Amino acid sequence: MRASTIQEIKSEFNSLKAPALVELCLRLAKFKKENKELLTYLLFESSDETHFVKELKTEMQELFEGINKTNIYFAKKSLRKIVRLINKYSRYSGVKETEVELRLHFCVLLRESGIPVYKNTLIKNIFESQVKKCRAILETLHEDIQYDYLRLLNATIASIK
Repeated sequence: MRASTIQEIKSEFNSLKAPALVELCLRLAKFKKENKELLTYLLFESSDETHFVKELKTEMQELFEGINKTNIYFAKKSLRKIVRLINKYSRYSGVKETEVELRLHFCVLLRESGIPVYKNTLIKNIFESQVKKCRAILETLHEDIQYDYLRLLNATIASIK
């Protein structure tokens, strides 16, 4: 079965009535957990982006508190899990400021966690990839916003080394 293009799906949606659209959305939500999470974000959380970011920061803080720091293997797995969470919610949001804020918060939490970043290659790569992504996104933002985030990013990098 071939997947239809977005344009074909859009034109088909335009031809359907509201009850049929509701039925399709509910069926889509039942199919996969990610679909349900995306619909939840779009319906309930997209209107208040600052509250959404605050909730995610709290969730990240809790995940960092649960990291097993005695075994570096488990710490790496936990860090990758948090990065996957950031990637998923950044895709849901689509707002660049939200993505930068979440990635910067990850770097700050990693610094505060006491995990030896530069003693392990994989953890160093995870940290540096988040910094690289932050810098790439910051280049697309307005200069005033860039300045604030760059200051925080540079301070975080300087304190880890």
